[in-house]
Amino acid sequence: MPDSLPERTVLKSRLRRRGIYLLPNLFTTAALFAGFYAIVQAMNGNFEYSAIAVFIAMVLDGLDGRVARLTGTQSEFGAEYDSMSDMVSFGIAPALIVYEWALKEMNQWGWIIAFIYCACAALRLARFNTNIEVVDKRFFQGLPSPAAAALIAGLVWVTINFHGQGSDVKWLACVVTLFAALTMVSNIPYYSGKEINLRRRVPFVTILLLVLFFFVLIPSHPPLVLFGLFAAYAFSGIVIKLWRYSKNKKASDPGSPS
Repeated sequence: MPDSLPERTVLKSRLRRRGIYLLPNLFTTAALFAGFYAIVQAMNGNFEYSAIAVFIAMVLDGLDGRVARLTGTQSEFGAEYDSMSDMVSFGIAPALIVYEWALKEMNQWGWIIAFIYCACAALRLARFNTNIEVVDKRFFQGLPSPAAAALIAGLVWVTINFHGQGSDVKWLACVVTLFAALTMVSNIPYYSGKEINLRRRVPFVTILLLVLFFFVLIPSHPPLVLFGLFAAYAFSGIVIKLWRYSKNKKASDPGSPS
């Protein structure tokens, strides 16, 4: 007896999820290459190139998911491949970059701190994969690994741009690395931006602000602007957490005005 229409629909849906699609996986592979390139350049002492490569990997990582959703080519393979690429680009690469650049001066504590970051990135990605269906889509649980990597890469890039050396800011690099690591595995909420609809009409002023940001502000001083942007994002989660705590405390206080 032939399968019913609902059963055939479910079967096609499962095959679609398990398929391998070329377009989004090309972006994922490009992001993986950027992460690998960052590692190679860090080993060769070209830390500015390493930092830039991490930012390129972050842009490509943001594109692969959106391309998959826009073209209807989401799959289980793509999700797993993206997670492995993220581990290289935003876990191993930043840890190695900051170790070779600054933390190496701290001997064993240097590689311990770098490993803590790497381990926290792995834990963050694993938690994200297991909680993807149960968490609030509007917020990430903990600092996203690309933002944590951008925070470290931004520090490297802006220091080099101001003619500084890693050894000059090794303690700052230590603090930033541990901050990025611990916020990744925390429960601090960070705005995800997933509810933004690219097909929706927006006011003219929104387009104007985007043009000013991408074509005026960032080109004026890319290292400083990008580092400041991701530092602000890293602290924004703490502000949201404190605001929620204050709001819940007022709601639970019986003596507070209604």
